[in-house]
Amino acid sequence: MNLSELTIGDCGTIVDFTDQEMSVKLMEMGCLPGELVKLEQVAPLGDPIAITVAGYKLSMRKQEAATILLKR
Repeated sequence: MNLSELTIGDCGTIVDFTDQEMSVKLMEMGCLPGELVKLEQVAPLGDPIAITVAGYKLSMRKQEAATILLKR
């Protein structure tokens, strides 16, 4: 599954990325393989989303979240 498919309060562990170019940006923000991710909030219109990763909150667009593959 990917990060954009989570519902509020769900968690998953980052396994891989579908877009290697985007993965560099995401890894610089702390989204590294093996990190636990929790979906905290979703904007009223569904985009952007707020997650907790590596001990801090991070906001990203659903398009970016869709490139992050997770395992539960």
